[in-house]
Amino acid sequence: MTTPASTYRLQLHAGFDFRAAAAITDYLDALGVDAIYTSPYLHAERGSTHGYNVVDHGRLGPELGDEADYDAWTDGLRARGLGHVLDFVPNHMGIGSGENRWWNDVLESGEASIYEGWFDIEWAPPKVGMAGKVLLPILGRQFGEALEAGELKVVRDGGSFFVAYYERRLPAAIKSLPRIFQPALARLSLAADDPTLAELHSVLTAIDHLPGEASTPPEAREQRAREKEVIKRRLTALLAESEAIAAAVDAALQELAGAPGDPRSFDALEAFLNEQVYRLSFWRVATEEINYRRFFDVNELAAIKMEDPAVFSAAHALVLRKLAEGRITGLRLDHTDGLYDPAAYFETLQAEARAHAPADAQPLYLVIEKILEPGEALPRSWQVDGTTGYDFLGVVNGLWIRPDSGPRLTRFYHRFIATERDYDAIAHDSRLAILSASLSSEIHMLAHRLERIAQTRRRSRDFTRVSLTSAIVETIAAFPVYRTYVRPDGSRTASDDAYIDRALRRARRRRPDVDASVFEFLRDLLMLRNLPEEPCHRAEAVRFAMRFAQLTGPVIAKGVEDTALYRYNRLVCLNEVGCDPAIFGVSVDEFHAHNHRQREWFPRTMTTTATHDTKRGEDVRARLAVLSELPDEWRRAVSAWSRMSRPYRTRLDDDDLAPTANDAYLFYQTVVGALPLDELGEGDAVPPAFVDRVAAYMEKATREAKERTSWIANDPAYEAAVQKFVREMLAHPGFCGPVVALARKLSTYGAVNGLAQVCLRLASPGVPDTYQGGELWDFSLVDPDNRRPVDYERRRQALADIQARASDPRARARDLLANYLDGRIKLMVLHLGLAHRRRHRSLYLEGSYEPIAAGKHVVAFRRAHGDQELVCVVPRLAYTLTGGRQPWPLGAAWGEQSLALGPAAGWRDLLTGAEHRGADVRLADVFADLPVSLLVRVP
Repeated sequence: MTTPASTYRLQLHAGFDFRAAAAITDYLDALGVDAIYTSPYLHAERGSTHGYNVVDHGRLGPELGDEADYDAWTDGLRARGLGHVLDFVPNHMGIGSGENRWWNDVLESGEASIYEGWFDIEWAPPKVGMAGKVLLPILGRQFGEALEAGELKVVRDGGSFFVAYYERRLPAAIKSLPRIFQPALARLSLAADDPTLAELHSVLTAIDHLPGEASTPPEAREQRAREKEVIKRRLTALLAESEAIAAAVDAALQELAGAPGDPRSFDALEAFLNEQVYRLSFWRVATEEINYRRFFDVNELAAIKMEDPAVFSAAHALVLRKLAEGRITGLRLDHTDGLYDPAAYFETLQAEARAHAPADAQPLYLVIEKILEPGEALPRSWQVDGTTGYDFLGVVNGLWIRPDSGPRLTRFYHRFIATERDYDAIAHDSRLAILSASLSSEIHMLAHRLERIAQTRRRSRDFTRVSLTSAIVETIAAFPVYRTYVRPDGSRTASDDAYIDRALRRARRRRPDVDASVFEFLRDLLMLRNLPEEPCHRAEAVRFAMRFAQLTGPVIAKGVEDTALYRYNRLVCLNEVGCDPAIFGVSVDEFHAHNHRQREWFPRTMTTTATHDTKRGEDVRARLAVLSELPDEWRRAVSAWSRMSRPYRTRLDDDDLAPTANDAYLFYQTVVGALPLDELGEGDAVPPAFVDRVAAYMEKATREAKERTSWIANDPAYEAAVQKFVREMLAHPGFCGPVVALARKLSTYGAVNGLAQVCLRLASPGVPDTYQGGELWDFSLVDPDNRRPVDYERRRQALADIQARASDPRARARDLLANYLDGRIKLMVLHLGLAHRRRHRSLYLEGSYEPIAAGKHVVAFRRAHGDQELVCVVPRLAYTLTGGRQPWPLGAAWGEQSLALGPAAGWRDLLTGAEHRGADVRLADVFADLPVSLLVRVP
């Protein structure tokens, strides 16, 4: 389980399976990658394109291939010395396709299910009539309408019975089956001594004696489960043996189905459905009444209790076996903020990994998906190697922003949209919107728990449900980080206390109408202090605090990542996971400070600038950042486009113009940032495929913003107007000509930023990850755009060409830079850097980190380990440096500036082969051929 020197992320699905991954192993090896890092590949729901909706942790995804395919792929990795990091999903499972046997058993047996405690279900919710039931919001309309339209039926498959809603099948409770078999009995004319009739009576007696769902004590659940399965087998055999009984049952099912147009004919079916341990409802009900914990607001993803040893054991058996076999060498953990006690989970996972590994094995390489807010640090006590790298993305992304243009761009943005939008206020309002809409059911459940606790204490028994709910909502909306990590025993870090205090102070300021004592009561619970001594009351308080901590993350993720980042469009390259759009630029010193902390605390953390979840491709952001260096030109361009676009905007019934100015502003940036300059047609015509991509992106972006339309309540008229605007503008030569011209003007400086962030990712402390296809320019947009098929044959040929020209690296670098639009220059930089990392892993994973001061236009630092030494040197704000007078910051652009490399020595540039000597090296020489440099010390 060696720490990889680098990783390369692959998205596996039916269209790119184990065999497809095996087919590019040789290419990735030649590229210099050290470990293949994949999306989840345990058995997910049919047709899954991402793998995060796992239905069976004990099997590989059948759509990806069989065990032989998997073994052949991983054998190929091991034969080449490549590691394999798997993306593992510990928080939730898919429940929407009917393939999850744990969930199906819960739906069949309710509280009597042996898997009942494996899911986070509130069996005693505040909703009247919901005790002992699971709310399933799957209907397309109100329950009564769906029922009387004949959309709900009971069907059988052999001896198994299901409630059917179109293609969906839900298991019927065994205790409800007499409602089918009693009418069937009345139809039978079998002889009294017929053995099949006797068997049917015997089965019905067995059902009658089977304990009820809510009345089965935990210790009797295994026995009940066995008896239930015996009954089902007997029914299967009986209905297969007796055509008469099967026909009578089918006739009873037909009668039970009811007749549309006759409401009373559905009474029996409604009674049957009422006996199930789930209640079917309109899908919109989920926002207020759902009583199982989900992944965010996705009804088809149910959270599991990974803190339960039985759940942990069942979920990890296959993965631990693959770890022991050496087929998996590390794990990336998805959404760990959703876990009950993340620290405990990491400890358990490492202990189990050690138990399944050779005695001398290193700890499991483990990185977690974790969004760190500015100033937040990952707890150093956690047994993980770090995060998936969004914190690195945030600081690197800010390096390319010119800070002093922030006020001008802000003023123009506010004038353009005719509204002064403060990002922090937008983020707060977006969180409130999520809390009152898609996650309001979680708030209701949390408030219900809090009220129960309040009623047990004399000082809080007068708190009303309204005041308690208000305190919860405002505190979550004001939370400064995704979550705190107070543990069940009350232990926590000082930062947890500070975050809770800060949130409560903000909440109290915003809600002076709520008594201050309510917030103090909430503070004690969240910090698990001043708790009653009674074990039952303390346990309830702990459950509340932990559930609160599990909820803040989804609220912030949905409110910020999936809402606010689409509402605030000042400069959208800052609207990224791991970034704060309110922070306009990152200084060189701040970047170095971040790398220092990572080197000291988490030297094996992942570093990335693109993932499957980023909002824009890394090179889209790199190009858009250049706008911060020419704000006046951007203002003039947008103003001209806005005037030009008036005929293409639509006046809606409410007299508003569509798209809004804010959405149009997003559109302009999207086109300028993502325009593929190497794919333009005759006369700089925009490719039709790009038009389709932008149109699809704008539909998603406007729905995510939830201002004029949304996923839940989409506005067809507004969306049609946006689509019309996109397509007509991108067909207008008067718009496309200036857009192409501006994109070309930005292009080389954006490419400099793109190459620079490749070098920083390669040389900084940590393990650099490359997202699939990102070895060439990445001008993708948010998913699903960034999950399009990758042309590996093109990349394979480009790499072969680069390797074939290794004898003259300087000429190669010059030529590739001259033809930069095809992306081979980026591939060359990445390839040479990855290959060096793999040969000198200790330099990068253990080496020191020393910043080198070289002015505001250079980011430079030294890595050293033993006799190995590397200096990374990249430019920043290249347009400002050159004044836009030359496309690349090369040679004379640097004047007489120099780089202090320390004691006199020899240096060779990994990328160009150029050699330099002396303690001080002129930047004009360092950047003579290429605008980035990786210098290695030579004797």
